[in-house]
Amino acid sequence: MAGSAAHRAVLQRRTPDSHRPQPPSPPHRRLPAVFSRRPSATRRTHPLIRAVGAPAVGYAHPMTAGAEQYLPATRGLPALRAAAATCRGCGLYENATQTVFGVGRRSAPLMLVGEQPGDREDRQGRPFVGPAGGLLARALDDAGISAEQTYQTNAVKHFKFTRTSGARRIHQKPGRTEVVACRPWLIAEIDAVHPRLVVALGATAAQALLGPSFRVSAHRGETLELSGDLGTRRRPRLLATVHPAAVLRDRSGDRDKAYRLFVEDLRRARDILSSPPV
Repeated sequence: MAGSAAHRAVLQRRTPDSHRPQPPSPPHRRLPAVFSRRPSATRRTHPLIRAVGAPAVGYAHPMTAGAEQYLPATRGLPALRAAAATCRGCGLYENATQTVFGVGRRSAPLMLVGEQPGDREDRQGRPFVGPAGGLLARALDDAGISAEQTYQTNAVKHFKFTRTSGARRIHQKPGRTEVVACRPWLIAEIDAVHPRLVVALGATAAQALLGPSFRVSAHRGETLELSGDLGTRRRPRLLATVHPAAVLRDRSGDRDKAYRLFVEDLRRARDILSSPPV
């Protein structure tokens, strides 16, 4: 036994450190999630992108850079329309049927800007073909404005919606991130069409052009100017009013009055177009 102990002592003296059994290393410290190279599941499914009981179909990805990267070198309407069909600037494209770009002729004096396509617009690929579009067409006629004078588009080009338990798709208001992500298309349309007047139909359209603090209720029917900070090459005048869908949904008990006020705003737009250019 003594010899065996002495033999082990000799072996220990001759064994290099690198061959000796090493104590177990401490567990690796996990880096905070903010330093993770791989997006976490929490980041991809942030709770704010889902409504309780009704998951939002389509949302703005926080890591996307918006529509700017999809703008074509040629900024005519045909080139813009073709490029917008491939836009992935926010997550709304994932569930929408298609991009719904503006319609109308170049140099139309009046540009009408709504919020986003609805269910019917998403299926047909044209703005203002649903019930709100029907009311808008009637109001334009009552205001003495020919449809040929208008270019019609939306602040957001894809349909954002939630699904009910059945197949019905319910409109959901786009968020500020989605509005800003899509705004390069609207700015490019303004530059390509060169309208004398832009009519913003509803809060989303108005705030896309005038900032999130703008209130239609405070400035409805006023003649305004676009800020140079928006980035448009041209600065047409602007008038804000309600969206025709708001007239359809009016709960004041006097929908006829809501419609008359809407027509009066469009008549004011007609009068602006009839006046000499500033």
